[in-house]
Amino acid sequence: MHSFQIPPRLVLIGDAAAFVGTTPRAIRHYHQIGLLPERERGSDGRRRYGSEEIIRLLWIRRMADAGIALDDIRAAFADVTPVAAAPHEGATSDEAVTPESAGIPDVLARLEATLAAQEAELQRKRVAVHRMRSLGRRRGLLDGLVSDRLANAPEHAIRQDDLDVLLVTERIFGPLGAAIQAGRFVALALHPELRAESDRLDAAEEALDDTVAVDDPLVATLAAERHAFESALMRVVEESGQLEEDEAIAAEWDAMHPSDAGVPDRSSGSASRATIAAQTIRTMPYDFSAARIRCMEIAVQLGASATTEISRARPDDQGRLWRQGQRPRRPRAVPRTHGLDGSVAPSGAG
Repeated sequence: MHSFQIPPRLVLIGDAAAFVGTTPRAIRHYHQIGLLPERERGSDGRRRYGSEEIIRLLWIRRMADAGIALDDIRAAFADVTPVAAAPHEGATSDEAVTPESAGIPDVLARLEATLAAQEAELQRKRVAVHRMRSLGRRRGLLDGLVSDRLANAPEHAIRQDDLDVLLVTERIFGPLGAAIQAGRFVALALHPELRAESDRLDAAEEALDDTVAVDDPLVATLAAERHAFESALMRVVEESGQLEEDEAIAAEWDAMHPSDAGVPDRSSGSASRATIAAQTIRTMPYDFSAARIRCMEIAVQLGASATTEISRARPDDQGRLWRQGQRPRRPRAVPRTHGLDGSVAPSGAG
């Protein structure tokens, strides 16, 4: 007969670590933070561990693998009271509260909430990566509401500059404002003649540098041309049915985000979206000359005057003015030359 090998009653830290599947360094750390009681050192100056410590280490390792923080594990081992330690009537041995299970339900509830949040964040990142792979690196990084609106444009018709504008618009006005702004670029993509005129005006406005005087006639001329272009673009937008799409997108957004709906009409103690947007715009650097800013201001004034003229006209005259292109332009979230509330906004960045 083979003799039965008698296992040791105590083992050194290296053997304990090997059995549990951890490291001596981890066990020493458990000692330091009070998670594992320390045995007295033997005559050789080394600690030895028995079955009680091994079992406790196994539970520590299993709980740590489940994502429970060491501080929570330590609190669970320490959280034992006479009342809590007594198992409730009908409890199974697995349900009985022990030093290893006391306090764990609360810890697990917190852990589950944390893991759910991490899972949601991970899913968001996976969706972003998928969108980048399917739509392109930059377009895929825009909010889905925005990139979905751009899907109506011909392939490769949306420029990098357009995406830059939409990124800034998202930062200032949020996904809803950027989605509405995206309709502008869809209209330009579908009408090459408007895109060409937009490019011409952008280049002309870019040329309004510090060498151009504010009262130079060219400034007012370009402002009038910009106003005429924006009116023509708005006619195209309205005729394409985009304004109805805008209303539908806004209604769907408000339904999904009720806390955002009607913010400007709330108590004066809370800042409106327009105020927040204006504050954000002021923190965005723009290298505009005084002449270019003046050009933007005149274009805004021309737009406001046209809106006032239509609102004051008789119904028959309103139709005539409407057909002539003097129609009020709805805010379209950082237009090329001015902002939602009439404040000056960038042309190259908006």
